[in-house]
Amino acid sequence: MAERMTPLLEVNDLSMHFPVKEGLLMRSHRANRAVDGVSLHINPGETLGLVGESGCGKSTLGRCLVRLYEPSAGSIRFAGQDITHLKPRTLRPLRQNIQMIFQDPMESLNARHTVGEILEEPMIIQGLGGSSVERKQRVRELLNIVGLPARSVSRYPFEFSGGQRQRIGIARAIALNPQLIICDEPVSALDVSIQSQILNLLVDLQREFNLAYLFIAHDLAVVKHVSDRVAIMYLGRIVETADSETLYRNASHPYTKSLISAIPIPDPHRVQQRQVLTGDVPSPIAPPTGCHFHPRCPVAEPACSESYPATRTIGEGHDSACHLHTDPSGITTAG
Repeated sequence: MAERMTPLLEVNDLSMHFPVKEGLLMRSHRANRAVDGVSLHINPGETLGLVGESGCGKSTLGRCLVRLYEPSAGSIRFAGQDITHLKPRTLRPLRQNIQMIFQDPMESLNARHTVGEILEEPMIIQGLGGSSVERKQRVRELLNIVGLPARSVSRYPFEFSGGQRQRIGIARAIALNPQLIICDEPVSALDVSIQSQILNLLVDLQREFNLAYLFIAHDLAVVKHVSDRVAIMYLGRIVETADSETLYRNASHPYTKSLISAIPIPDPHRVQQRQVLTGDVPSPIAPPTGCHFHPRCPVAEPACSESYPATRTIGEGHDSACHLHTDPSGITTAG
């Protein structure tokens, strides 16, 4: 058996609870449990896809990992160092190794700065890139890497299309030669015709610079083509994790199966049975008892509403949090 690679990022039992202020005195008696006990790891040069419906806590988790949010509990270790509660001054040198690509490039780019200023700013903040002349040369190199002309340096974000703005966001993310990039739905705001171009760019950059990605998305079809492993998230918790091929071929959790059944099949002669979920995603302020998914689960049993299932290994690198598990033969067993 091959020795397990030392993870670049390790997340253990991470939670992010936002106080909910209510009443005339605006007191906090409840909390929005956006992230509720998440554990995962990412290896160097690997892409972990993180998939779930809107509101399940994916983006909140991503912001915790880059420390835009201070986690409520749990730990984050990067390259062996605990960064969970580092002070800003101590954290600043590490930020060059963990960068983020945001969903909406127009909102994440400073409209008052030129592209050249946007790409040079991270280098100035980190004290990297050498002299002003050397930094400007680096900016031109970055534009070339992401497929934008050198003349873009003097233009403003509003002068570009959505796909071009996302290329600028990608250039900013790689400006400091990071090891890990959090991709927060980087193609969901783009036209379908542009999505594949951005995905191919991300794959090419990963190969060239040995980047690790946490690729956040709500579309399993997109994640399938870029991820080595996939984690499925529901209402603040990871419910299933497996390598990409195993997950799509032999999903175990009912929620994962419903997401996979929604992927369009480009074959008019092949009919796929949809597993349509009923009801809405419950509120993270008052999640259901037991398994959070049981009110919408088509195979739920009484035990599902009584206790949250422990995460169980059902195959090599394949974990699922479900009271009912399906083995490779298709037999469903309780456990």
